[in-house]
Amino acid sequence: MERVLMKGNEAIAEAAIMAGCRHFFGYPITPQTEVAAYMSKRLPKLGGVYLQAESEVASINMVLGASAAGVRAMTSSSSPGISLMSEGISYMAGCDLPAVIVNIQRGGPGLGGIQPSQADYFQATRSVGHGDFHVIALSPNCVQEMSDLTQSAFDLADIYRCPVMILGDGILGQMMEPVELRRIPERELPAKDWITSGTAGKRGHNIVNSLILKPEALEQSNFDRFDRYKLIEESEALCEEYMTDDADIVLAAYGAASRISKNAVLAARARGIKAGLLRPLTLWPFPKKNFAAAAAYAQAFISVEMSMGQMIEDVKLATECKKPVALCARTGGMVHSPDEILAKIISVNGGNYN
Repeated sequence: MERVLMKGNEAIAEAAIMAGCRHFFGYPITPQTEVAAYMSKRLPKLGGVYLQAESEVASINMVLGASAAGVRAMTSSSSPGISLMSEGISYMAGCDLPAVIVNIQRGGPGLGGIQPSQADYFQATRSVGHGDFHVIALSPNCVQEMSDLTQSAFDLADIYRCPVMILGDGILGQMMEPVELRRIPERELPAKDWITSGTAGKRGHNIVNSLILKPEALEQSNFDRFDRYKLIEESEALCEEYMTDDADIVLAAYGAASRISKNAVLAARARGIKAGLLRPLTLWPFPKKNFAAAAAYAQAFISVEMSMGQMIEDVKLATECKKPVALCARTGGMVHSPDEILAKIISVNGGNYN
């Protein structure tokens, strides 16, 4: 299959189109603007809809409306913009609506800077909006995965009727790599018998709404939703294992940080230190089973993050704190070097976990 040189942001947009997305609503913000720019060129030629909303608040609510009508819809933004979308994402979760939301992270908090970051991990996995709900959070680490996981995101959203987030960063969004624009096999999808597309006199009215005033009914809707989340945790958690079979020290890293971590693992092996890497492709659901299994043989873990330490909490929970977990952190838009991670591996190998 022919390979095309593309930016990560462009690969996301083209993959969404291949997955049947014809409705995009968004607002420009660095470093994700190419997603919107690409859609603005392609969708009108395909009979689709591209609309630059007046704000991120407006764009997520446009996605809500399009999804309620039964079409595949998407928005993209970067860290501060996702914060503005949080109310609408919660509404979508409460309405049980599928959609794909792309976050190409930048440094923060606040407006911060435009350099890459992974400081939105908590936002994606813990508090993307108010109330009891989750979004599925997918984490690519190359342009090919930007394409493949975006297509998967639309299927997951439709199967489980929930928002799905692609959590990238400025490195992945802006870097260029060869990518096969392949259509991954579509999963079996449920009928959308809940959409508000008109009855044609053949069925009752469908209502899409997150307002449930009776507490007993609202509680039951949350119970039902969390039954679905349990199924997602059992069926959809994904993790890459790299040189972990005999590893004494296991690195945990995702996204761009995982690429750098692989080089550090190889450098550690060259020095006789048995290092390995666990890379979650799903940040929620977190691949707990992979980490729990590694805790049975590893001597220590190192969470490599472009943040002050967020995923480290999930690593500790998944391993039940059976082994020490150290942090190797860069933040504010700074990026690790392989030598920095190697130095941390050497330090931990000597029993220094600070």
